Amino acid sequence: MENWIKAETSFEDIVISSRVRLARNLQNYSFPNKLDTHKGREVVAIVEEAFYKSAYMEENFESIYMWDNDDITNKSFLEKHLISDKLIVNKDRATFIKDSNETISIMINEEDHLRLQCIVGGLNLKEAYNEINKIDNLLEESLDFAYDKDLGYLTTCPTNVGTGLRASVMVHLPALTKSGAIDGMINMLSKMGLTIRGLFGEGSKGYGNIYQISNQVTLGPSEEEIIDNLLAVINNIISEEKSAREKYMKSYGHETKDSIMRSLGILRYANVITSKEALNLLSYVRLGVEVGIIKDIDKKLLNSLMVDILSSTMQLKAGLTMSEKERDIKRAEIIRNSLK
Repeated sequence: MENWIKAETSFEDIVISSRVRLARNLQNYSFPNKLDTHKGREVVAIVEEAFYKSAYMEENFESIYMWDNDDITNKSFLEKHLISDKLIVNKDRATFIKDSNETISIMINEEDHLRLQCIVGGLNLKEAYNEINKIDNLLEESLDFAYDKDLGYLTTCPTNVGTGLRASVMVHLPALTKSGAIDGMINMLSKMGLTIRGLFGEGSKGYGNIYQISNQVTLGPSEEEIIDNLLAVINNIISEEKSAREKYMKSYGHETKDSIMRSLGILRYANVITSKEALNLLSYVRLGVEVGIIKDIDKKLLNSLMVDILSSTMQLKAGLTMSEKERDIKRAEIIRNSLK
């Protein structure tokens, strides 16, 4: 499988990535928030032993021990969507196992003992589910998961009880956002047992007009039903976004093109830029690529910039701890060099 940043997707595709995550807990151990450092690392050792001896190990994996890293290194993994912020909070007892392509991430001692995650490019929820389900089945051969015959898998948060499955799709919705229709969509999704969040999940904002749409209900429907329902909704949102873009291009074609090209011009020549401004301008450039106005920029480059200009990733690559002003200057330099 290919990393979501490098994945080939069609130019008009508004879907950036698909992610499936399974929550699991071990029998006879308190939930991670109740574990001390010693017991937490004991859980890490148990999971590692089960994983590294499994048949899945034909792939190249490594363990990343959060307690060995500084905050900048750990936050860079968050910026690549490999881990959650909760794993950073629990860093004294938290680890994650990742593959060399950074599509698989097995978080240990996040909110639950295990969060098994697969993230891929484009609208490929079933591919992501099949891959992570394979790992789940292999681990269950060696690990005794907390399970109730009536409720299903038991989790720290009641909203994850049942299948423990969270499927999410990252989408670019500039037209629905600009028209204000995104507010109605949020209400509609809530009534359907779905939720819409910002770029980095719960509590984050939709900078760059990028949102994550996921299921809220895990108890009752099967894994396949959850994914099929989300796919149906996403396909409807894709149609709504494309329809909104067509209307804007018909009514405000020159103005939209002007905004796209102005955004590209600012990004190509700015000397100082904040992450929020950069993400919002990159949204216009992405729109320009998706509607065919800009033809010489690769969407994979835009995906890379979404990560490379973020605070921790930028500092980690530079090997420097920077002030806010220094980050804004460095960010502009990275974008200028990438969009020459």
